[in-house]
Amino acid sequence: MKRPSQSAGAIFAVPLLVGLLSLVGLVAALTGDGLRNALSWVTLGVPVAAVFWAMRARRS
Repeated sequence: MKRPSQSAGAIFAVPLLVGLLSLVGLVAALTGDGLRNALSWVTLGVPVAAVFWAMRARRS
């Protein structure tokens, strides 16, 4: 059965968002303390959460 084709934007939207959040988190971690540390923890936690979500979705 043939799957409907998707645009490149639809395919790469989430990976691009995860990559941009990772970049923001790394820059925030390197450039400051306080609020920037909290920002880096949250943004660098997004890829980890995505991996756990994918592992859980694959099991079910």
